[in-house]
Amino acid sequence: MINSANARSISDLYNTEKDIIYFIPKYQREYVWNKNNWEALFDDIWDNDENHFLGSIICINKKTDSIENDRLELIDGQQRMTTLFLFFLAIQQHMSKLKDSIEDEEELLEFNSELLNLKYKLILKSDKKSIRLEPSYAARNKEDFEHLLSHETNFLKGRFKWSDNAGNRRILKAYRYFSNRLAEYKLKPKDADEDYKDEYVYDVEMTKQLLKKINSAILVKIEVSNHSDAFTLFETLNTRGVPLSPIDIIKNAFLNESEKRQKDSIDANFEKWTLLNNNLLDDYKIQDRFLRHFYNAYKNEKSVEVRGKTRATRSNLILIYDTLIKKDPNTFFNKLYKSSETYNKLIIPNHEENSKEITSTLKDLQNIGGATSYQLLMYVFENFDLDDESKIELIEYLVKFFLRRSITDLPPTRDLDKIFIEIIKEFHESKDYNLNKIKHHIQMESSYATDELFFEKLKGDLYEENTGATRFILCKVEELNNKTRETYTDLWARDDKNRFIWTIEHIFPQGNNIPQDWINMIGDGDKKRAKKIQEECVHTLGNLTLTGYNSQLSNLSFVKKRDRTNKNGSYVGYRNGMFLNEDLKDKSNWLKNDIDSRGDKIIDLIKQYID
Repeated sequence: MINSANARSISDLYNTEKDIIYFIPKYQREYVWNKNNWEALFDDIWDNDENHFLGSIICINKKTDSIENDRLELIDGQQRMTTLFLFFLAIQQHMSKLKDSIEDEEELLEFNSELLNLKYKLILKSDKKSIRLEPSYAARNKEDFEHLLSHETNFLKGRFKWSDNAGNRRILKAYRYFSNRLAEYKLKPKDADEDYKDEYVYDVEMTKQLLKKINSAILVKIEVSNHSDAFTLFETLNTRGVPLSPIDIIKNAFLNESEKRQKDSIDANFEKWTLLNNNLLDDYKIQDRFLRHFYNAYKNEKSVEVRGKTRATRSNLILIYDTLIKKDPNTFFNKLYKSSETYNKLIIPNHEENSKEITSTLKDLQNIGGATSYQLLMYVFENFDLDDESKIELIEYLVKFFLRRSITDLPPTRDLDKIFIEIIKEFHESKDYNLNKIKHHIQMESSYATDELFFEKLKGDLYEENTGATRFILCKVEELNNKTRETYTDLWARDDKNRFIWTIEHIFPQGNNIPQDWINMIGDGDKKRAKKIQEECVHTLGNLTLTGYNSQLSNLSFVKKRDRTNKNGSYVGYRNGMFLNEDLKDKSNWLKNDIDSRGDKIIDLIKQYID
């Protein structure tokens, strides 16, 4: 399995006399180390003695002697090796600036020799066009690397093209971090006393000392001859770097097994996996959920079933998929990919293949937190030929179910997978789709919330107990009942900081310091009475609305909130034409009975919607 495992100094790994190139394959993840990692590496090297241990790397080497190999495929350790390269480059550039401060001719010759040595750690001495480390193409890493060498540093001036926005990505940020750390230290002034000392002085000798520590630091270099052995080690030895996600490990298992069976090249299989990732928005959380949902939806089929695994969870996901991949990686992947295309239409409601009505209902499902039901929708849409009307009817029912669940916490979250798995099993056995079966199954659950509990919860302090569900109710009431607004308003729109533009507004303000205007109006001047009313109903539906100007309205008097206008003279307060504000626009006071009455009205509208 392992050809060799030897402790090597960094200087040996970046040996200037050897034509070794470390290349990071396409299928590896992009460079993800951040400031915490860079700082830890710098301090780890500086604060410790020479020969400090930094971890291990795994390379594929089809020859027997690593130091003689010209190209090594870096399977594990790419984050550390990339960072060390950038560290070397920052030191090389820093030393170039220090050169002019050296007056002693012999010392300058030695210094220039060290600079030249550094240069050939970064590029090959025999071929000055070849870079010692070749990053992955992922997330424009290779492009940014070349930009850094050609434009940011002029190390290889004019060799490579400009990379737009490279400065906003990790490669250049890492280089700049090390450059800035080095620049924090100033040269010893030439006219300073012999005893001159400063904790921030970073003179030539200190630069040499740092470089000596880096060169002597140790990495265990493990060499294997094939991807299968490399991936096995990769999963077990990735302890000091960025932890692997389940999707990384499952991807590696697929690439490994496919290569064993000689089904396409590893790059071709990586491209397949990339397409699957694209369907899942290259988001680890979505990928993880999709893999669980796929197994839960199809575990009743023999080709997908894993004995003893009745449900996919985060803890058993890797075991399940490792088993499935070993059965037949390509057949399995084709089925997985097909389902990822269906899933893509669920997680992107406005997908071009979704009708306007389906888009609207999927957005509702997303907004009420109904992603757990995607496993059911994926199975139904792939196995039954439903028209749009039937799809919409199903999604709408699920939206209402999740609204009820969100308000009551029933059924509990832990039971949701089980409910949808059982429904899917019933459809698998009957080979027949029927929405009433879904309704019956859900409503027969012992933990299903009754109407009485649901409406009782709606009358309580809903905003305080469940802000998300409160927002959904207010938006849904507005969307269903406002027939007068000339243009559509997306109440779920977000600004460039990903914050909701339309926010929940407390008509009678929340907070300990009730404004005097409100004490006078709602409490007849009695602060204690006003406080009591606030405690009873400030977070109830009757006292809540939506506004695009929440920060400007919050503690104003009722009349000022009602009549608020923007710079164009248009109403942005309670006279803005929203259905939610119909009961507010002509009032001059806002009292407890008004809150109660408006709350009952909103709850009645929700009853109509649920029914």
